[in-house]
Amino acid sequence: MTPSTDLNLSLFERAKALIPGGVNSPVRAFKAVGGTPRFVQRAQGAYFWDANGQRFIDYIGSWGPMILGHGHPAVLEAVQKAALDGFSFGAPTEREVELAEAIIGHVPSMEMIRLVSSGTEAGMSAIRLARGATGRSKIIKFNGCYHGHADALLVKAGSGLATFGHATSAGVPAEVVQHTLVLEYNDIAQLEEAFALHGSDLACLMIEPIAGNMNFVRASVPFMQRCRELCTRYGALLVFDEVMTGFRVALGSAQSLYARSIPGFKPDLTVLGKVIGGGMPLAAFGGPRAIMEHLAPLGPVYQAGTLSGNPVATACGLATLREIGRPGFYEALGARTRSLIEGLAQAAQAEGVPFSADCEGGMFGFFLLSELPQNYPTVMGTDGTRFNTLFHGLLDRGVYIAPALYEAGFVSSAHTAQDIEETVAAARAVFRTLAAG
Repeated sequence: MTPSTDLNLSLFERAKALIPGGVNSPVRAFKAVGGTPRFVQRAQGAYFWDANGQRFIDYIGSWGPMILGHGHPAVLEAVQKAALDGFSFGAPTEREVELAEAIIGHVPSMEMIRLVSSGTEAGMSAIRLARGATGRSKIIKFNGCYHGHADALLVKAGSGLATFGHATSAGVPAEVVQHTLVLEYNDIAQLEEAFALHGSDLACLMIEPIAGNMNFVRASVPFMQRCRELCTRYGALLVFDEVMTGFRVALGSAQSLYARSIPGFKPDLTVLGKVIGGGMPLAAFGGPRAIMEHLAPLGPVYQAGTLSGNPVATACGLATLREIGRPGFYEALGARTRSLIEGLAQAAQAEGVPFSADCEGGMFGFFLLSELPQNYPTVMGTDGTRFNTLFHGLLDRGVYIAPALYEAGFVSSAHTAQDIEETVAAARAVFRTLAAG
């Protein structure tokens, strides 16, 4: 295809003249991997078609929400019916209550919930609530975990535990991040030292239980148990960011996986997004009644949103939760995801390419490393050039994975065994070129 006939390229050129970088979210620009972004024209099931009409097997699924695949009939029907009744009211609806009941029914740590419109909004509000409920200012986050683009969370690690993080974005004053302490994921000794130094001043510890923005790295059970113990001892709130993992890795979300190994385990606050909206802009945060009642209009912690609990978004989310709650759904989804990463691992081994992978439910990640990383510095050891070759090799063969080394992937219930076979065959062909190079 020549540049003059590549509609993706012409759209990208038009977009760059009007939108910074030509995209409305940075990773879409392909800056990390090079090349031209694919402009999606339509999607159905496990596939999307770009502006040139090429079909791709989709392993990002809108970065996680499309757990049922694109255009699931039950979800489409619910959204169409809701749209006929009105797009937005700025007033309460019964469906907001129904969605809250459905979420709380599956996530026992949440007794009350507040619906919002994005994961960033939910994470930002959860931190404000934690500070308001505890009367403290300092927070802990972990290197490589992403909790949205709120100022206080755009932070990289400082030079030591006695100092706090540094902003990773222009426009974030040092004063805003001075209360954010950044630690290494899965480092128990550092965690204990941080609480010893700052425990009485900490409002919360926020963590992705399975980090999806350094590809796929799960918190070890001993590390998570220590997080819970230290938060309890020092009176800090344990905040689970399950925007990505919520209802994606299990019906009870990632916290239900840790509860299997840690008796009585539960976080104090939970942040949800993606799957609960089914592809519509919807997120939530929630926890015990005693904490949530600090929110306005009951308490002094202010939070509001014009489109919160949007009637079309809640219809989409409710229909999605009904479908994924059917018996056997997660068993089948998990089996399909495992077949993908096992196939990829076998293909890499056959071609002599270092490879490691992990998955849970419909979420997966892989690395061109012989061992799975446990934190961000080890993730950074992956060869970016080789990943870019893999990315474009798969793209050329009709397989779409995240256009960045540090992003997890997603399988939907719409992916078939044939899709997996086609993906593995494409990957093996690319692994062969990597081995030869």
